[in-house]
Amino acid sequence: MNKLFKMLLLITMQTYFCVNGCHSQGVLEDLAEQVGDGDINVEFYMEELSDYLINPLNINEATKEDLESFPFLSDKLLENILYYLYKYGPMMTNKELMMVEGMDKNTFQLLKYFIIVKQPHPKPNKINLKNLVKYGKHDLISRIDIPLYKREGYKKTYKGYPYHHTTRYQFHYNTRVYAGITMENDAGEPFFSGTNKKGFDFYSPYLYMHNIGRIHTFVLGNYRVNYGYGMVVNTNFSLGKTVSLNTLLNRNTGLKKHSSTDEFNYLQGTGISYQLSKRWKWDVFYSYRKMDGIVDNLFIRSLKKDGLHRTTKEIEKNHTLNNQLIGSHLDYNGSYIEWGLTSVYNVFNKVLNPVHKYYNTFDPRGRDFLNIGMNYKFFMGKFSLFGETALDKKGRIASLNILRYLPNIHTQIIVMNRWYDMKYQSFYARSVAEGGRVQNENAFYIGLETKLLRNVFLNCYGDFFYFPYKKYLINEAGTKGFDGVVQLTYSPRYELNMFIKYKYKNKPRDYTMDKEKLIGTTNQHRLRYQLNYSEAQWNIKTIMEYNRIDYSYKKPSQGYLVSQHFGYSWKKIPLILDATFSWFNTDDYASRISVYEKGLLYSFSIPSFYDKGFRIALNARYEIFKNVILQCKFAETNYLNKQEIGTGLDRIPHHYKQDIYLQIRWKIK
Repeated sequence: MNKLFKMLLLITMQTYFCVNGCHSQGVLEDLAEQVGDGDINVEFYMEELSDYLINPLNINEATKEDLESFPFLSDKLLENILYYLYKYGPMMTNKELMMVEGMDKNTFQLLKYFIIVKQPHPKPNKINLKNLVKYGKHDLISRIDIPLYKREGYKKTYKGYPYHHTTRYQFHYNTRVYAGITMENDAGEPFFSGTNKKGFDFYSPYLYMHNIGRIHTFVLGNYRVNYGYGMVVNTNFSLGKTVSLNTLLNRNTGLKKHSSTDEFNYLQGTGISYQLSKRWKWDVFYSYRKMDGIVDNLFIRSLKKDGLHRTTKEIEKNHTLNNQLIGSHLDYNGSYIEWGLTSVYNVFNKVLNPVHKYYNTFDPRGRDFLNIGMNYKFFMGKFSLFGETALDKKGRIASLNILRYLPNIHTQIIVMNRWYDMKYQSFYARSVAEGGRVQNENAFYIGLETKLLRNVFLNCYGDFFYFPYKKYLINEAGTKGFDGVVQLTYSPRYELNMFIKYKYKNKPRDYTMDKEKLIGTTNQHRLRYQLNYSEAQWNIKTIMEYNRIDYSYKKPSQGYLVSQHFGYSWKKIPLILDATFSWFNTDDYASRISVYEKGLLYSFSIPSFYDKGFRIALNARYEIFKNVILQCKFAETNYLNKQEIGTGLDRIPHHYKQDIYLQIRWKIK
């Protein structure tokens, strides 16, 4: 295809497409709706995608590894984008993406916010001081959350003021160098006072370098690791059951920077990934970090994962133990076969020995842990076989295996088996699991994504799981359950899409009757309808959801929610306004309903609604100067059936709460 023909096609397409209508930051909430109603940690996905909003990827220089960062791109579509660039050369506008085989309207609407279209550099710029100074860019983001109410804990117990604030500085040189620091102080934590004289409660410095000769990746400071399918190590929480089947495949693996405010799921030290040859790569990494927990003489009785240091008791648990880790991953990337070998050894300074409960009999115990796993991928025409099998130091096994069939560009069928020994122990393993841990679970999963009609898409899965031993709130061995989702999406035009989703879960649960402890079942039914419509300057989102839980041992619990969002962007002034109104009515906390709400950059608001009431959220974004952006949000939740909110130290002595969120971003160069 010559350039003239491409230009004619693009001119035709420009008259067909609607004008870009969604606000770039709002697309994160749309993605959260897609992958967040499941088992994965949405924050880690959104953290990396937020970086691409700030520093978009040049699609003409994109690699397979770059595109794997986008969870909404299927493997086949990813390959088709790269093939299109190889065959026809650099794209001229982002509309040309619609000429890629398999690209649909929804995927295009998502991808366009994270990319730019520029001519590729003939050679990558060298990483030297001159180029870093000349082409590097700086971002400084500061945020503060101000509650307009006072919780019970601030009267005497909490040691700090009631404001939550974060400051982020990041330097980046295209996508090859990132350096920065994230600083956070949770509400109630002392700031330059009391037991905390260092200012912020949490600091996360990091350096990330990519594609420097044979050095594929180098990390220093706080970082994350993720290999195979999480049987050995995965600090990303990026694997889980969601409407999108792509979140099962764990494509974006390796060493990553840790720039989020998560105070538990990261490593601290250094790591390097070295390209031994075209097909072979070797990673080694080391970590030493202090952790929070309860230490009783020689034993670690529990780990504290929330990162909060507000009260005397919480402060006493701060940095009471440490963990050292050394790991390695050898990777082979062939045309039809990929495989990797991962080994991780970690040791605590004291013996990990939690207080025994019926549900933690086989939790990790001991001072040191060794895990070795082998992951693989085989490609056989339209079939692919993925998986990983791992051993702990006592020879116990955890294994996950996936068979995928791709009959055409719009369809994929996945069958998965999980077999996690009830005694398997790995402190850093995270993967697809109903029980939340790679242990004590056997399961069979089948999922389908397909295009039913021209503008109608079907996503569904069913997961049958079995727990060989007891679990939390399940005081009986040998229980089983089911988890399933069906979603239909209709996209008649680029500016309009809607979906209806039904989610069902059956699970055993402890209950007490006449002082006798018994095992019953819970059956949860969730039905959601969502409509998204956008034009050049405004957009709307409507959500209606129903949640019902049927118990075998008591009356059912149910809840309703209706939420309406409006957004408007002015042409002549750099101002964007958003407003959201939500009404909810639920019987209790069990039938609560969560909705992703537009927040600030790097801030993901997921309020859970229960009882009876309404919530109003107003969001404004204004570009004060070319490189200075101010964003503010006001939110009020008002309960109609109670006179106070929360209990204990979180108690608010009235039926409403109001919050103000402020953020300023300074882009340098």
